[in-house]
Amino acid sequence: MTASTSARPAAPPKSWRRLLTFLAIVGPGIITANVDNDAGGLTTYSQAGAHFGLDVMWVFLPVAVLLMMVQEMVNRMGVVTGQGLSDMIRERFGVKVTFYLMLLVLLTNFGNVMAEFAGIAAASQVLGLPAFVTVPACALIVWLLVLKGTYKTVEKIFLFACVFYLAYPVTLYIIKPNYAEIGRAMITPRVHFETDYLVMLIGLVGTTIAPWMQFYQQSFVAEKGISIQDYAYSKADTVIGSFVVNLVAACIVAVCAATLFRANIRIDEAADAARSLAPLAGKASSWLFAAGLFNASLFAASILPLSTSYTICEALGWESGVSKTFAEAPQFYVLYTALIVCGAAIVLIPGVSLIKVMFWSQVINGVLLPVIMVFILLLVNERKVMGKFVNGRVYNAFCWAAVVGLAVISLTYIGSMFLS
Repeated sequence: MTASTSARPAAPPKSWRRLLTFLAIVGPGIITANVDNDAGGLTTYSQAGAHFGLDVMWVFLPVAVLLMMVQEMVNRMGVVTGQGLSDMIRERFGVKVTFYLMLLVLLTNFGNVMAEFAGIAAASQVLGLPAFVTVPACALIVWLLVLKGTYKTVEKIFLFACVFYLAYPVTLYIIKPNYAEIGRAMITPRVHFETDYLVMLIGLVGTTIAPWMQFYQQSFVAEKGISIQDYAYSKADTVIGSFVVNLVAACIVAVCAATLFRANIRIDEAADAARSLAPLAGKASSWLFAAGLFNASLFAASILPLSTSYTICEALGWESGVSKTFAEAPQFYVLYTALIVCGAAIVLIPGVSLIKVMFWSQVINGVLLPVIMVFILLLVNERKVMGKFVNGRVYNAFCWAAVVGLAVISLTYIGSMFLS
């Protein structure tokens, strides 16, 4: 045999094969984490920086670690079992428990969906766009995206939307803060025992780790069909997403601390921060901040109804997933449509205030998170389901301690909200 006939194309280097595999798997972790920086999250981070400066920055390091661990567990269950979290809860704990849990999830998520469309309306006004046009247009866009798009198309669009969160690091660069001071604040806890400060710390934790995230990521991973051999890449996706979401949040706090806090300007929502930045740091900063809010709200308005539809349909044994047609999964698409239409319509009603909606969604969120974590820990430690992929003792000890801590935080937060 001659050299010309026996020659074969060289295989790509091992490092390139790993990169290509990672790029094929990336998505669930990064998308889920970034959606958490939604309208409610941006409002909380903006208020934290404007009202308390850099004294809250230290909370992001421990929160990032806890978020990584919680999301890693559901990610691992999705890869090992190929099932969504609500599906596993129904099989393990029965229909009755699952029904009441899903009712809480539905109420919480619907309140959040309305908040996202309110964020779109507020950002539109800052950018000079009429809300009565942008809100229905955005509702139609996100509805068509899922109804007409394929799984791969939807995932690529969501990943592209994550790029727009760079608006906040870029805004931070434009205002040129004292980076050394920010770095010191990140590693030096500054705890005050004033009620407002403690409530803000609790709010930052509750905003960054939301119950819908666990359901969505596990369903996303299960539908994508990631094999156990590729779990290391899926875990990296989760870790990167958890890191990035906290980095963006820290940038928002730093921007508002360097401008609004120093000018003693108090705000009620993220749109107020965008408006206030114009005279302090220039119109470019204001527009970037508002554009980031618009993207975050639109992004979350796509994901939250999708997450809710996944969760409810799995729990009730209905077909679900963007890879299915309307005929194959009618309940999935009807629920998705109803959440979007109702959420957008309520926001457009003249004189409607979303303060009570956001209040009660946060109350239910606070109650729900430690409960969901208990279900997750019980399921991830079932050896007959997870095999050798159960948690280790140290991992379990840390997570159960976190459940207790979150329960105390949630009850304290709820109590403080009622008192105020």
